Amino acid sequence: MKSKIYLLGLIMFFFISCKKENSIKVTTNDFCAAVDTVTGIMVHDIFSPPVASRIYVYPNVAAYEIMAQNSTKYQSLQGQLKGLDSIPKLDSKSGVNKNLAALIAHIEVSKQLIFSEEALEKFRDSLYEKWENENAEEFLVSKEYGLKVADRIKKWMGKDNYKQTRTFSKFSVYANQPGRWQPTPPAYMDAVEPHWGEIRTLVMDSASQFKPIAPYPFSTDKNSAFYKEAKETYDVGNMISEKLIAMEKNKSTVIPEESDIATFWDCNPYATVTQGHMMFAKKKNSPDAHWMNITKIALKKNKSDFETCVFAYTKTSIGVFESIISCWNEKFRTNVIRPETYINQNIDENWRPQLQTPPFPEYTSGHSVISSCSSLILTSIFGDNFSYIDDSEVPFGLPKRPFKSFKQAAAEAAISRLYGGIHYRAAIENGVVQGNNIGNYLNEKLKMLK
Repeated sequence: MKSKIYLLGLIMFFFISCKKENSIKVTTNDFCAAVDTVTGIMVHDIFSPPVASRIYVYPNVAAYEIMAQNSTKYQSLQGQLKGLDSIPKLDSKSGVNKNLAALIAHIEVSKQLIFSEEALEKFRDSLYEKWENENAEEFLVSKEYGLKVADRIKKWMGKDNYKQTRTFSKFSVYANQPGRWQPTPPAYMDAVEPHWGEIRTLVMDSASQFKPIAPYPFSTDKNSAFYKEAKETYDVGNMISEKLIAMEKNKSTVIPEESDIATFWDCNPYATVTQGHMMFAKKKNSPDAHWMNITKIALKKNKSDFETCVFAYTKTSIGVFESIISCWNEKFRTNVIRPETYINQNIDENWRPQLQTPPFPEYTSGHSVISSCSSLILTSIFGDNFSYIDDSEVPFGLPKRPFKSFKQAAAEAAISRLYGGIHYRAAIENGVVQGNNIGNYLNEKLKMLK
């Protein structure tokens, strides 16, 4: 009798062990692949930096909220992000695989925010088939919970004023008002997202909480600060052009460092190419996508686990989202003319910047704000002096660049706007301060670790 009981016990242990071994494994690589898939779709669909920031943040928060349920290390963002008061509670006895549910929620929320849904559905369906074959019961219960959380996040994001801003009027351009922004060549596009400052902030009190100091007063007087800043942008652009001409003359393959930096950090999803009578988009990463990829690089170098992965993406995406709201609020409040327009009107009508001028006002520099904030958030997670090789622009034909720290990368991203000829120095330096203020505030305000 005892031997039968013992044998029965062994059989039960065997089945329990098999069930544990068959539990679906969802890794950091899986989550990074999902984010990369969304990034690829955004590049294809040509989303503006503000809209891209929204596409990143809500899916990441959905995943994070599931991951934080019953966690001993991470705590929920409920009550910390405006309007996020509750999500369906997770029963620890439900058999839900949190990692699996988190990734499902991320994909489901992302799907609602993009245009090319079929591309994401293809990615999702391949995973669903794999997971169902591995453990159908665990997959189904995890999927059910992940979709419930996704529905709750969708309702929350639906109240951020985005839909309302779709119906607001276009930005008015008055050619008879000197110093104001005007559309720039070659596409002469309308101003992008002029009402983004009205999107609900998540952590900041308001879009104007970290309003930078005022830009220099507009002036065409050669002794004015405004003229001198424009002249600096003009002179730097000419210096780089002269180096490029000398490089070609000497048949050298060594591109000037300033030109390399400008091109690497261009991140203009609206860049266009003209061939004859045709004009088409030269698709690129936005600044948001560049910093999401830097987050992935850090995660993989650090061999981070799934929870750290979701945490890092979520905190960084919140920083990017808040940064852009703050920056865009300032851009359309001050409405400063771009260097290309000012220089053509007042210094040299034939001058062109190395980079195409993005379609929105100049002050402050978006990349300066976003990069400075992101660098502080990533430093808070991975530490200072975290060296890495940035391969973010390889898919677009650019080489990798090494960095000794996130802060060094942010500083280079900022100065790239001067080298590229699309910003004045004040917009860059004050943008860095603005981004640092937001980053420090989020690091202090957000309580994500227990």
